[in-house]
Amino acid sequence: MSAIGKLVRKSQASLFWCMRGLPKAKREAIYTLYAFCRHIDTLIDGSLPEVEKKELLEAWHQELENIYVKKVPQTDIGRKIYKNCMRFKIDKEDFGAILDSALLDFPKPLQAPKLKTLEKYCYGSSVIPVYIALHIIGGMKEKDMRDLAYCYGRAMHLTNILKDVKEDAQSGHLYAPAELLEAAGIKSREPLAVVTDKNLIPVREKLAKTALEDFDKAFAYMTKTDQKQTRPLRFILNIYKCFFDIMHHRGWEIMSPKPEMKLSDKISIICHTFKDK
Repeated sequence: MSAIGKLVRKSQASLFWCMRGLPKAKREAIYTLYAFCRHIDTLIDGSLPEVEKKELLEAWHQELENIYVKKVPQTDIGRKIYKNCMRFKIDKEDFGAILDSALLDFPKPLQAPKLKTLEKYCYGSSVIPVYIALHIIGGMKEKDMRDLAYCYGRAMHLTNILKDVKEDAQSGHLYAPAELLEAAGIKSREPLAVVTDKNLIPVREKLAKTALEDFDKAFAYMTKTDQKQTRPLRFILNIYKCFFDIMHHRGWEIMSPKPEMKLSDKISIICHTFKDK
C-alpha cells in the first residue's frame, strides 16, 4: 500500500474503502487530492505562528508553478501530485481554487460572510474537489461534471455548516451568510452569540432547503452516470444525506449533539449504494 493510501486509510477510512474498487492509478490520484486538501486544512488549523502559516500557504502558489510549469515540485505532496494527478490533465487553476478558498478563512476566520463570499469558499473547498474526482474517474462530459460537482459539493458543504455550527462557533467561525442573518433580524456577528439566538432557526431552515434541493439534483445527475464508476461518490453522498436526514427529522432548532450514524444506518447505506449495477 502506498504512503498516500495509508494516510487516507488512517484519517478517512470511508474514503479509503469506497475507492478500493477503482483502478490503482485513479485511486492513487483521488487519495492524493484528499491528502492535498487535508494538508491545507491541517496547516491552517495547526499550532504554527500565523506569520509562518501565511508564508507556507503562499508558498503553495509557487509550488503549483513548480508542478505545472517547471515540472520540479519541491514538496512531498507536490511530488505526489505530479506523479499521481498530472496524467489526468487536471488544470492548475482547479488546484489553485482549493488554495484560494482556504485563504478566505485565514488568517481571520469567516464570520457571517456575504453570500457571494460563501459561494466562493464553497466552490474551492467542496465543489472543485468533487469535480477533480469526477474528472479522474472519467466517463462524463465536461458540462455534466461541472453541474454535478456544483450541486454535490454544495450539498456536502451546507450539511457540514449545519452539522458543525457549534464547533465552528467555538473556534471563531460563523458560516451562516450575512444576508440570511439580516433577514432573520440577527444583528450580532459574534459566532457564539449567533448560535444561541432563537432567530437562527429560520436561517438554518433556509440553508437546509437549499441543501435538500442540491441533494435531489446531485442524486438525479448520478442516475445518468456509469453506476459502477461513480459508486464511490454515491457512497459518500449517501453518507452526507444520512447526516442531513437525522438533523432534518429532529428539527433545525436542535444543534447538539452532532448527528451520529448508527451501525444499521451504515449497513443500509452500503446495501443501497452497492445494489445498483
